[in-house]
Parts: sequence; structure tokens; C-alpha cells
Amino acid sequence: MPARRIIWTAAMTLFAATAAAYARPDTRTMSCEQVQALIQSHRAAVLTTGRNTYDRYVRRFGNECDWPEVPITAFVPTHDGQCPVHRCQEPVFDFPD
Repeated sequence: MPARRIIWTAAMTLFAATAAAYARPDTRTMSCEQVQALIQSHRAAVLTTGRNTYDRYVRRFGNECDWPEVPITAFVPTHDGQCPVHRCQEPVFDFPD
């Protein structure tokens, strides 16, 4: 009986740790100021922005983007409106012909 209890406890602990690892902050439940502070304090964060959408957002001035990507302005929904943040994207150059 003690072995089953140990196995059950270990399984529940693993399940709880796994579920917590996949939790992402939801921008829709936060203020714009909270979203920006979270990104600034963690340098980069994966945030839920909708029912089935999420993305990685970064500080404006940092090295969180892989080359050749750069931080570009994006907007996420918050409970107080649209909030300007930054995400990594490869720059698009429009060269004249």
C-alpha cells in the first residue's frame, strides 16, 4: 500500500508541475502597464492574447531577438484597451527598382 501512495503522490506532483509550466499570462486580464512591466522585468515573455493565440514579446532595447530579427511594435488586447508592446520579426526592406 505505501508504494501505491508514493507512486500516486509522485504522479500528482509531476502533473501539477507540468500544468504550471504551460501556464501563460493572459494579456486580456491585465492592464497595459502590467503587461509592459512583465515584459520589461523578464526581458521576454510568452503571453496569451486571445482564446487560441499567443506570442513572444520582448523589450524594445535588448538583445532578445535572434539575428536578423529586430523588435517591432505590436499591439495586444488588455482590459483597458490596446497596448503597445514589441515582438521579434525579420525586417522588410523595400528597395527601389
